[in-house]
Amino acid sequence: MKTLKLAAVLAATALLAACSQAGGGGGKGAGNVDGARITAANANGEWLTAGRTYDEQRHSPLDKINAGNVGQLGLAWMHEFDTDRGQEATPVMVDGVLYTTTAWSKVYAFDAKTGALKWSYDPKVEGKKGFDACCDVVNRGVAVWKGRVYVGALDGRLIALDAATGKEAWSVQTTDTGRPYTITGAPRVVKDKVLIGNGGGEYGVRGYLSAYDSATGKLVWRFYTTPNPKGLPDNAASDKIMKEKGAATWFGEGWKDSGGGGTVWDSMAYDPDLDILYAGVGNGSPWNHVKRSDGKGDNLFLSSILALKPDTGEYVWHYQTTPGESWDYTATQHIILADLKLNGQDRKVLMQAPKNGFFYVLDRANGQLISAKPYVPITWASGVDPATGRPIENPGVRYENAPSLQIPAPFGAHNWHPMAFNPKEGLVYIPAQVVPFAYTPDKNYSFRLGAWNVGTDFLANALPSDKAQIAAVKAMVKGELIAWDPVAQKARFTIQHPYFWNAGVLSTAGGLIFQGAAEGEFAAYSASDGKKLWSYKTDNGVIAAPMTYELGGEQYVAQMVGYGGAGALSAPTFLPDRPRLPGRLMVFKIGGTATAPAYVRPEQVALDLTGVTSTGDAKHGFALFHQNCQVCHGPNAGGAFLPNLRQSQMLLSADSWKSVLIDGALAERGMASFSRFINAKDAEDLRAYVLSEARAAQAPAPAAASAKGGATPKS
Repeated sequence: MKTLKLAAVLAATALLAACSQAGGGGGKGAGNVDGARITAANANGEWLTAGRTYDEQRHSPLDKINAGNVGQLGLAWMHEFDTDRGQEATPVMVDGVLYTTTAWSKVYAFDAKTGALKWSYDPKVEGKKGFDACCDVVNRGVAVWKGRVYVGALDGRLIALDAATGKEAWSVQTTDTGRPYTITGAPRVVKDKVLIGNGGGEYGVRGYLSAYDSATGKLVWRFYTTPNPKGLPDNAASDKIMKEKGAATWFGEGWKDSGGGGTVWDSMAYDPDLDILYAGVGNGSPWNHVKRSDGKGDNLFLSSILALKPDTGEYVWHYQTTPGESWDYTATQHIILADLKLNGQDRKVLMQAPKNGFFYVLDRANGQLISAKPYVPITWASGVDPATGRPIENPGVRYENAPSLQIPAPFGAHNWHPMAFNPKEGLVYIPAQVVPFAYTPDKNYSFRLGAWNVGTDFLANALPSDKAQIAAVKAMVKGELIAWDPVAQKARFTIQHPYFWNAGVLSTAGGLIFQGAAEGEFAAYSASDGKKLWSYKTDNGVIAAPMTYELGGEQYVAQMVGYGGAGALSAPTFLPDRPRLPGRLMVFKIGGTATAPAYVRPEQVALDLTGVTSTGDAKHGFALFHQNCQVCHGPNAGGAFLPNLRQSQMLLSADSWKSVLIDGALAERGMASFSRFINAKDAEDLRAYVLSEARAAQAPAPAAASAKGGATPKS
């Protein structure tokens, strides 16, 4: 009898365990991640959250792949996706399952050892929503927590999926669907709260960070980063500090229609010991401080690092990297937490290399500035005042009445591409870039909901059609991987890249740094001196950051492959021969023998312009193009990642052209109607301009100079 009872208990226990493994709502099933497991991640070979751990160091303790054997690295498995847009996600690996996202916010779960697809999920974002995405329809990854996978969709939804099956558990709309909000960043989960921000600062939105209950999807708190335009409280976590400090730093009326910007579209980190959540805040809307706030005030909390209590969203401290932001110098770039020995003392620090070109080291308990030095050449400021923490601006940089040529450009000295910190070397590896930009006041600026609202005239940055002049401009632009010593406040070495829009970084205890490249390469470098030790031709370009994990005694390195994003859309001239190719997930291990099939590259057929004419005004079309089209279709209408208009069949007919621009014939493919902003005559003027660029592009090209990479010392 006792034997039968014992057997029954064991059977029931086995049944419950099986249900738990198959379920995904918590317990010991798939995706069973919590805060204790994330903070203990240094002891295992998994990658449990976007930056691997809450400190977002993106450094793995794994060393089975190291400087001695990395040359034996080969492809273990790969998967090709159904989208050819940019790939920016860092995969997450939990209990042998690798989770990742692709463009259009799609989610995939793979067996991390074999690459077998376990499930996939498509949120079915409407194609026309791509119109609201400033910088491609990308997504930077998922969060996994207690049996669920969380993803922010481009259309503003936060979605919870069962980690075992991919079935939707709940979905909540986090944004006002009447405003051009987007989500591209990866959620984080802290203390059962899913944290998500949003994007859309160029289009006219008001930024905020939200926390949702991980089990139910109920909003727990919200922190607004700009004041309520109506002067009223929001009944939000930000009300108290906005009344005490924030609202008084805004002036005039220009920001009220646009919401002021300040979107929290990417970086977050968390310190469990201090119980503080850190989030980076974006640029102003419009960019131009004069148009936004009458040229007055710091405009809190634009371009700031915010420290909040994760339970309530309560304000703890802030540090504003660019007061009165006027150049799209966001502070949404990667935040890293670390412990450094400074002047003989152990300090708990926060490190960031935001767009403005200064590398910041802050005391993460109170936001006190420890150091801020430029990590690339910059022209807008001569330094940061150590007493006030404010940049020392150079004369004329605010372009109130005249153009001002500055470095960095709106691309930033460092953009969203994740850095990595190697504690042994004491180095932060920064994917950096040097790009100039002529900031010019837009004398005719007025707010247009859903259009680019920057208050800066892009005409001054239109590239010449002459190919020799284009080559001269390209010579001024460069990309770098900088090994920055945050204690010495200088670079130890710099790796030069042929193109400015380079990829995110991974550091490992094997003495390696891994990084992809726009030209179609994935490489491993020595963490101590930058020497290239291994490379693999991905063919398609790389911008995402890789990750690594251990399974069955073997270490793997995973890289999302697929070129895109702001650099690809807005500056395709710098990489003109990179067509849109399907995205891939490529996973490597020592002795890997898998082979990736060659890409079928689209055939480039010159458009026959014989007899094609236009009644439009090309000069007016030039102005309209750079006001409305350049950021997606590239300077000179030569974008490759959205259709190259110089090769579009629609160009051959005025009626076909109008059907797209005015009638919205291709809205579901992401090309929404522009009838809100232009009329039929404007459309034909645009066609006349693009026709002139198409003819110029078909002229014979001069021989192109080759670019070389490699490590160079830097003092």
